Amino acid sequence: MIEVRKLTKRFGTVLAVNDVSFRAESGEILALVGPNGSGKSTTMKCIAGLISPTAGEIVVNGKRANGGRREWLSYLPQEVGFSENLTGEELIGFYSRLRNLAPGAIQHALEISGLNGFGKRAVREYSVGMLQRLGIAIALMPETPVVILDEPTAGLDSDAVAKLRELLASMRARGQTVIVSTHVLSEIESLADRVAILSGGRLVACEPISSFRERLAQQARMRITLRQPENKWCETARSAGARSAEMAGSELVITTPSANYLPVLRALEIEGANIEHFSTEEPTLESLYLRCIRENSRNHAGN
Repeated sequence: MIEVRKLTKRFGTVLAVNDVSFRAESGEILALVGPNGSGKSTTMKCIAGLISPTAGEIVVNGKRANGGRREWLSYLPQEVGFSENLTGEELIGFYSRLRNLAPGAIQHALEISGLNGFGKRAVREYSVGMLQRLGIAIALMPETPVVILDEPTAGLDSDAVAKLRELLASMRARGQTVIVSTHVLSEIESLADRVAILSGGRLVACEPISSFRERLAQQARMRITLRQPENKWCETARSAGARSAEMAGSELVITTPSANYLPVLRALEIEGANIEHFSTEEPTLESLYLRCIRENSRNHAGN
């Protein structure tokens, strides 16, 4: 388990991370999400010990993480950089010796990397995706209690992303704590147990993915085109369980959990509404994420 407590980081006059606190349990995948400049990478570098926080602390299994080597951690930076003259196999071997890993770790890392014969070639010949796969393989070699992956899907094709999901699921099953940052919001729901949203260096939300699903379900919307639009249908819809209802021309627009769609339609028909057709709008995780970002921006501007 790792806990970030009141983490703050300044670079001169720039406040990159502002009083951020969250925790990630053993056997849990926590996704850090936010726009560019939100503080995701800076937070990860503070956890990894690459930069020192201005204030706050990192606690691992109840003990404060101080300077020095962090044997409990493995870290993939946002941009991997390797000596271009070394081969993939040489680099894997080097990092294996650096972490004092068993010989079998090298072969396992080669299998994870999926370099398909490029392992014996210098990395200067690698594509962006191949470099990313090599970086992931090296980061996952030690099987440390805590793993931090900064934008691990960057440059990966769909097959490699699917493989990464399998690897992360295996890590969760082994009880490792995984913190992963991403801009690809569609991947979060199938990947993470919890989501932490950063904006402007602030933590604006940190909830289990199930809570986000519940919030999304509450915000589902249905548009019902009526032959005789009248305001009275708004009250009928609300009485049938709609959270909100309003007329927009010939349309009755309601917000309600999707489970209420049929009860609302039946109530309208019973009361005599002549329904021509209807459509539904299911909110996405991205729309909820953007709402959190906008609300934080408005609140911050107000302050």
